[in-house]
Amino acid sequence: MHRGLVAVTVLAAVTVVACDDGNGPDVVVRGTPPASPYSGPLYVPTKFLDENTPKARRIESGAAGRALECDGEVYEGGGPDGWSEGDGGKTPEEGLKLYFDMFQPALPEHGYRVERRDAHRVLYSFDVGGRTKVAVVVAKDQKDRPGWGPETNASCDPAELPASFTDSQDYEIWTDRNGGRVPLTEISSYAGAEHCDWQQAHFLDLGRGEDRRTYARDPDDVLDADVMLTTPYRGDVRMPADAHDTGYHYHDWRLWLTDDKSTAYVRTPGGVEAWPLTKSGPACK
Repeated sequence: MHRGLVAVTVLAAVTVVACDDGNGPDVVVRGTPPASPYSGPLYVPTKFLDENTPKARRIESGAAGRALECDGEVYEGGGPDGWSEGDGGKTPEEGLKLYFDMFQPALPEHGYRVERRDAHRVLYSFDVGGRTKVAVVVAKDQKDRPGWGPETNASCDPAELPASFTDSQDYEIWTDRNGGRVPLTEISSYAGAEHCDWQQAHFLDLGRGEDRRTYARDPDDVLDADVMLTTPYRGDVRMPADAHDTGYHYHDWRLWLTDDKSTAYVRTPGGVEAWPLTKSGPACK
């Protein structure tokens, strides 16, 4: 599909989204049209499939999902989802801002450009290196919803977004031995939930699909270890002789595994920690 590298100049002032202070970059920018813009339909029927799979996300995200140029699969996507009467914007740009106001997605809120438009729909894209990583289709005058508002949306894995953005969020993007950013669908880590009082714990998700495993770091014993963990967490161990360096690292953490993958060995400047597998996903009641 696309698309040349975008040379950006700022549009005239536009109404800002709720989280904008009015002094930052514009939500929509003007840029050099891509050499090969998305040429598919701006309306593709959608269907909600109550499952978290790449196929379901492609179907649920309609035209927005088709407009993406991900290195991997569609990471998130959905639509249509209605706005209330009176919420619709007077312009497509206001329809895009309504998307951020309604859903507050963990996505960049500035730097979108018009990639395609017709009388009733506009495709906005956020590009990285000339490739669309976030797409939002806004539509005009839907049933019982006058004005412009979001119809479908889709985004690539957060690892494909700029580091300047992901570093400002809660994402922990691991890198491989060559310094490449690894998709969250392959490896991700995160602090324990505050509402569970698990802030001092940390979780590591590794693998794809049915092979996805979750390991836990619990130096302060905030987890119910007997219920949640397959073995106790150990904060200072000797690296097993049969462990191998995966090449994955996050700041000064480096991940090592044995062939059975029963424990994640995380090398730190202070030594080696053994993160056990959890018996189920990190959820509290």
